[in-house]
Amino acid sequence: MASYERVWGGLILPPSPHYDGGPRALSGDVPERLESGAWLFEAGAQRTALPYSFVIGPDGDFGLHAGAEDWVPLHSSIEGWVEALSLADHARRCARTTTTLTGAAVDDLDLDGFEAVPEVAGITDTWWRGTDSLIAVYRGEAEAMHAPQCRTATIYTGLNDWGLRGLDT
Repeated sequence: MASYERVWGGLILPPSPHYDGGPRALSGDVPERLESGAWLFEAGAQRTALPYSFVIGPDGDFGLHAGAEDWVPLHSSIEGWVEALSLADHARRCARTTTTLTGAAVDDLDLDGFEAVPEVAGITDTWWRGTDSLIAVYRGEAEAMHAPQCRTATIYTGLNDWGLRGLDT
């Protein structure tokens, strides 16, 4: 049994606002070997039919596998994926306004004045915190599918201190 499954196996996840909800529950499977020799473990069955699967990479990264060598790490850990899901659920409920950008508009997004949210351990998918807003940038599907039009950013605005920091501040 993979070490991640001892910690995370069976965890039921909230749906992701991206990736058609993502995997429903974390569970391990037989590792799959890539042509490069690296191994990937399926992270769990997805909620809907997708042209890629959710996997745990050789270094514990959480990402997408779209066949052959098309492996794209989204977060540097399973914890990062779980944090990103939790943050998306929280931001969706607390934001006064939500705006979605796609394709080339994502590249034009100005992140000056924003700080990266380290808890999500973002590699291809990242989260950014501003004074009263959060921005999620999703590039994983675009890279895995070689489809730049799939880049997406979701901007959550109108968040007060509680909406950004939680109850401890």
